[in-house]
Amino acid sequence: MMSVPGLLLAGMALTFLEGSAWARTNEMTAQINNLFEQYNRPGAPGASVMVIKNGKPIFARGYGFADVEQKIRCGTDTNFRLASVTKQFTAMAVMMLAERKKLSLEERLTDFFPEFPAYGSAITVRHLLSHRSGLIDYEDVIPKGTAIPVLDRDVLRLLMQQAKTYFRPGAKYRYSNSGYAILAQVVEGRSGMPFAQFLKRHIFEPLKMSKTLAYEQGIAAVPNRAFGYSVKSPGFVRTDQSLTSSVLGDGGVYSSVADLCKWDAALYTGKLVSPKLRRLAFTAGPSTEHPETGYGFGWYIGKYRGLKEIWHSGNTIGFTTRIARFPEKRFTVIILTNRNEAELAEMPHKIADMCLFAARD
Repeated sequence: MMSVPGLLLAGMALTFLEGSAWARTNEMTAQINNLFEQYNRPGAPGASVMVIKNGKPIFARGYGFADVEQKIRCGTDTNFRLASVTKQFTAMAVMMLAERKKLSLEERLTDFFPEFPAYGSAITVRHLLSHRSGLIDYEDVIPKGTAIPVLDRDVLRLLMQQAKTYFRPGAKYRYSNSGYAILAQVVEGRSGMPFAQFLKRHIFEPLKMSKTLAYEQGIAAVPNRAFGYSVKSPGFVRTDQSLTSSVLGDGGVYSSVADLCKWDAALYTGKLVSPKLRRLAFTAGPSTEHPETGYGFGWYIGKYRGLKEIWHSGNTIGFTTRIARFPEKRFTVIILTNRNEAELAEMPHKIADMCLFAARD
């Protein structure tokens, strides 16, 4: 019996295989390493990757540098800014409050914020979760000259200064960071605690995601932190934070592939919300910008090679992330990178091809 090199790192138990299983695993490892070769070059920001099958990691590795200047390498416990992969946590917080009868999915913005303009009376929590609110993009109405990072409560104030929506709420889909920033404020209002604290106490701590947090500059510190970078020929330049990086509800969570493995496992259980409510989150609603793909609550829902695919991507200054779940096969791919505009869209599909469809092809 021999251990499989390059698989389960950062304190995880090693997997032991023999014969043909060893050969298949060794081949998969080489193929995935090849996919991420560009992240493993000298002086380059990197990536962390995990592949999960039946609740257990079958591949987990870090590539390249979490901190290029200090030459700190990426590992499976490196924490990356998740960007819009955060939205699934915001949605879960809302669903938990709904299940505890602290709010209803049919309540309207004016129920939470009575001073909100009249147009808010037509926008429900369900609209916000599924990107059907029509809210104006807050990024487009930040006053010129703003130098202090925008917070979720600032987004609320900006939207209260607007007089209309892009379309009649509920009429169609338009991806909205504004909606998820507002949902963070809804969570604060109905839970009676700061959004970051709610996530920590009710999601991260129960799931033992001990290093995951909603990052509040000057309040929290990110352990094992990856810093963000963008391409600047001939190399990379650090671009870790922007004016909107402090908005939590739409993109402010930091996590690692090791902690997200625990999150993935919980999504098959009723530990956080009932199966009925969880299924609602994973049910395709309005059609989206992606062909044959709908949106649930914090997740895109589509198909790949006949399998249901539940996924989300994240892209912000210095970070690109993606999680893709194939629940019928209990198979998940998590990819976190600390570089801007990384091309990750087809990476989970390529890995699924290797692990799920190799015998068929």
